[in-house]
Amino acid sequence: MAKPGTILDSIIADKRIEVELAKKQIDIDEMQRRCANVRETRGFTKCLSKDGLSVIAEIKRASPSAGLFAPDLDAVDTARAYEIAGASALSVLTDRKYFHGYQEDLILARDAVELPVLRKDFIVDVYQIYESRAIGADAILIIISAVTNERDLIQVATSAGLDCVVEVHDEYDLDRAIDAGASIVGINNRDLHTFHTDLAVTEQLLPLVPEGVITVSESGIKSADDVSRVHDSGVDAILVGESMARNAGDPKVLKSLIRADYE
Repeated sequence: MAKPGTILDSIIADKRIEVELAKKQIDIDEMQRRCANVRETRGFTKCLSKDGLSVIAEIKRASPSAGLFAPDLDAVDTARAYEIAGASALSVLTDRKYFHGYQEDLILARDAVELPVLRKDFIVDVYQIYESRAIGADAILIIISAVTNERDLIQVATSAGLDCVVEVHDEYDLDRAIDAGASIVGINNRDLHTFHTDLAVTEQLLPLVPEGVITVSESGIKSADDVSRVHDSGVDAILVGESMARNAGDPKVLKSLIRADYE
């Protein structure tokens, strides 16, 4: 679990309260029934398994570390811009309090494009897994340092038809993710307890990931040079958030991040 007093600790505490309130509005049985009526998923894992570096472009307005940096971001316009620029998949922040995101952003973005969509949030309860499927997500993020029941969460998500990106930051996290059966590991270059970012985290952990597990480098990727650096380390995909969102209206910048000189 998160170390006491950290921002992550506060986020998780608030998220648990949020989930309990959501359950009172729509109980888990009803949420499971809603899952039965949604469209098939688009194959998030498959899109990351293609030759070359896959780019997951993120719809994101704010973060605890950077504050509100894209207040006018429109989910539909941004999703379309990312697709045109060549993104392989979308990531959509749905946490409202800390990231100014909404579930509606995911619904609207997915309807606007053909790309698979990752729901980026703090998943702490199986309820959120059914909720994610019901709003149209193709995959979810599970942050190892935020949970203790990662194996159960992965199993429930898989049974619901969702792929999982299991996020790690150090060797201990990675061991837990692999033991829990993770098939996609997201290596977060940002320490969620201190918010310090270092691309070397990807370079250090990547050799420890077993063969056959898809790898995604997350956080701190701000330029084409950064893309090239993590690509050279051997990752299968990258997730780019703030740098994409800040430049969602500039096709040249988007293409420089999505189609960097690693090709």
